[in-house]
Amino acid sequence: TDTERLIGDAAKNQVAMNPTNTVFDAKRLIGRKFDESTVQSDMKHWPFKVQSDGGKPKIRVEYKGEDKTFSPEEISSMVLIKMKEVAEAYMGRKIKDAVVTVPAYFNDSQRQATKDAGAIAGLNVLRIINEPTAAAIAYGLDKKSGGERHILIFDLGGGTFDVSILTIDDG
Repeated sequence: TDTERLIGDAAKNQVAMNPTNTVFDAKRLIGRKFDESTVQSDMKHWPFKVQSDGGKPKIRVEYKGEDKTFSPEEISSMVLIKMKEVAEAYMGRKIKDAVVTVPAYFNDSQRQATKDAGAIAGLNVLRIINEPTAAAIAYGLDKKSGGERHILIFDLGGGTFDVSILTIDDG
């Protein structure tokens, strides 16, 4: 807004009043080059502006009457900061270490950019793991069974469909 930065539901709830300054889908830009066909295609569907800065995409918004640009890593770090604050309030202590999930299709550049976003947010990113792998780990944490198991995980996301095949063994 003109007075504050909103993240999550608060931002979503005002998108109709301020569409050109409401940023979403930063994950679709992170670690990519401005001239990639997917970036150019995605830009046609967004109300906010994306421009090239040295070949990298930068998101342009107006804040307090001034144009500001942010990298996808900076936008992602804002979301991570919000999640860090929520976790700290829930846990009742400071959070410094994190495991961050990414879509299974992310390449090395996208994974590194996500790790950079974590660092900008003040987090020590211990590991980057695939989203379907995280779902499988969460599923398997409370399951006790003898021997090896093979699990097929389907992750039907907002714009993706990822599959992971895991072997889980005792220990």
